Amino acid sequence: MSAEAIKENVKVCMFDQYGTVVDMQGGLTTIATPFLRDKGWKGDPNAFVTWWRRTHFENSMIDALLHREHTPYREIGHRAVAHVMDRAGISYSKEDVRTLVGEIEKLKPFPEVPAALDRLRTRYKLVVLSNGDPDMLETAKRYHQVPFDRVISVAEANSFKPHVATYAKAAELCGLKPDRIVFVANHAFDCIGAKSAGMKTAFIDRRSRPFGETPHQPDLMVPSMTDLADAIA
Repeated sequence: MSAEAIKENVKVCMFDQYGTVVDMQGGLTTIATPFLRDKGWKGDPNAFVTWWRRTHFENSMIDALLHREHTPYREIGHRAVAHVMDRAGISYSKEDVRTLVGEIEKLKPFPEVPAALDRLRTRYKLVVLSNGDPDMLETAKRYHQVPFDRVISVAEANSFKPHVATYAKAAELCGLKPDRIVFVANHAFDCIGAKSAGMKTAFIDRRSRPFGETPHQPDLMVPSMTDLADAIA
């Protein structure tokens, strides 16, 4: 679907939060750097955060595929951080783990995001669909300070993205058919999940990486949220 068709047919811009609205890699690296230095670990803090996020992603995908009782995002995060520190040979306490994962709630938006969303708000309702727990997303509002019309946790669908149930539930809660929603994410897996569920998708390609081969290609590919606003606001 073209940008013009999105402007004519779409009613809601729905956003991933962690890594799309807020700078997860940069923010967590800033927090992890002094923590790891104090622990005497000599490795690269950015790599530590990458390992943390990849381990979290793997564990959340396992949880989604099992599609049993939903495991809270925070619990998945605690397991991931503890596992990475075990592998890195870093001594830690349960409080260390809770503190690091708690920093996710305090992440700030990418610099261009607030102004771009203000422009998008003139045409669409703005909604978040996040893997985060409801209380985490509520706390995060004080830090990112973006006034979304609605914030939806995947806990409402009992499964992490990209399980189809998450996008279907979000569309239901918005009172719309999926094709009246454009889902915006910095992650290919999230765009693929939303597109396969019937939503339109926009891929924010901040890292200039190929999207990859899939039948669920995004409708738009842009390098920043500003460019998304330029295209469809």
